[in-house]
Amino acid sequence: MKLRLDDDQMSDSFFEDTRILGIVCSLKNYQFCWNIERLLQIDFRTAPDLQIPMEKNRRSYSFTVYEFIHTSSGKEHYLYSNKHEGEFLLPELQHLDFVWLVRDPFQDNGFLLQLQQQIRSIAGVQMVIEVPHDKIKSRDNLQR
Repeated sequence: MKLRLDDDQMSDSFFEDTRILGIVCSLKNYQFCWNIERLLQIDFRTAPDLQIPMEKNRRSYSFTVYEFIHTSSGKEHYLYSNKHEGEFLLPELQHLDFVWLVRDPFQDNGFLLQLQQQIRSIAGVQMVIEVPHDKIKSRDNLQR
């Protein structure tokens, strides 16, 4: 008997208790993160192990991921840069500059709506939408 990893089950568990926002923004990564910290007190940080490497057409790409874990609420925030040198982390969502994943075991709808409103208030942000999980075909790219 061969044992195999169930990729779908692993993917489902990664996305459990998560909501995803798609953001169209003219700001650079560091400018957007600075505005988020100033406005929302969410201090996004990145680390080499959070980078998402990708190989396409014999070229290497690296997508930046920022992380913030709120100690009192337990909410986890991950901000993914969706573009790098003309390639996309989520090709089906090419119009998005950032993908913001919030892991919240309590699924607080009020919090998510407030977060969307606050992000929209940042100069340079053109659109903030919630992206249903089933609209993301290459969602495995978010969990590398």
